[in-house]
Amino acid sequence: MALVRRSLLLAAGAALAAPALAQGGAPEPRAGRWVARGFRFHTGDVLDELPLTYVTLGEPTGRPVVILHGTGGTGRGMLNPAFGGQLFGPGQPLDARRHFVILPDALGAGGSAKPSDGLRGRFPRYNYADMVAAQHLLVTEHLGLRRVRLVLGNSMGGMHAWLWGTEFPGLADAIVPMAAQPTAMSGRNWMLRRLMVETIRQDPAYADGFYERQPPSLRLANVFYATATNGGTLNLQANAMTREAADRLVEARLAAPPPADANDFVYQWDSSRDYDPSPRLERITAHVLAINAADDERNPPETGLTEAAMRRVRHGRLHVIPAAVETTGHGTTGNARFWAEELRRFLAALDEARPWPS
Repeated sequence: MALVRRSLLLAAGAALAAPALAQGGAPEPRAGRWVARGFRFHTGDVLDELPLTYVTLGEPTGRPVVILHGTGGTGRGMLNPAFGGQLFGPGQPLDARRHFVILPDALGAGGSAKPSDGLRGRFPRYNYADMVAAQHLLVTEHLGLRRVRLVLGNSMGGMHAWLWGTEFPGLADAIVPMAAQPTAMSGRNWMLRRLMVETIRQDPAYADGFYERQPPSLRLANVFYATATNGGTLNLQANAMTREAADRLVEARLAAPPPADANDFVYQWDSSRDYDPSPRLERITAHVLAINAADDERNPPETGLTEAAMRRVRHGRLHVIPAAVETTGHGTTGNARFWAEELRRFLAALDEARPWPS
């Protein structure tokens, strides 16, 4: 049954000034908005209008690079000093004077269409395939690109990057999925996601998504999941060497602002439920640099799942960042200093294997 909506409201402030990149000289970010018409979800639901927002750096004549954010993030958020500040400045691996950097807000996040825009619990129950389909429409139909040099994503964005490679072979010359496995959502990763979502859904204050005020379980579920699946064992131990120190960390996290909307939060995390690019890995034609951290709590390398899957990727290589006090588990790849030079070497080799038209 089609779900029809004349319009979805964009959140105010989509054109706010972006944070400055860590290194001066990078082009100023530009905000954009496009509406996909008649968007059909994998469920069969249809929205007449699906607003999608994004930010770009550089000129459209540069090498197109698509950067995909993690769960609950935004495209603009990738311009922070630890990430974009290590990548997009002069002389950096994705220098925005030479590249056209595209940073979409995923379906369900930022200024793009999401439950809190008005449909609330009636919003279509989207999944990662829907999110990637929306990104693909933005890049190909709106921006008019038929080939991109690179798709790079972190965490959820890394899983999306894997889907770009399997669902749209030939579109990207290279993909760099980070903090993401090319295998089915499963194990502790899914178990804790499911428990987090159920904590909110089973809260009477959630009211099946039609609450009058944000349910109190939202804050606790968010902090619990983030603590259980992020931070790094060595890093957390160094920063919480006593019970008192650990309590202070917990109290600080509980005191931080919670996610803005429970429906948006539940939909974002639930959308990973059927992620599984593994049956189609042989379809990938792009050169692949997969980057994971040795202390990643959500994608523990000791399972061997990623290594086994990478043997099926024709032009693939896995780089694992060693665990250290300075790394932060699943959060490690959010700091580009741990892998920026590896990316630079990968792109240099790509230039030799697949030269980009001048």
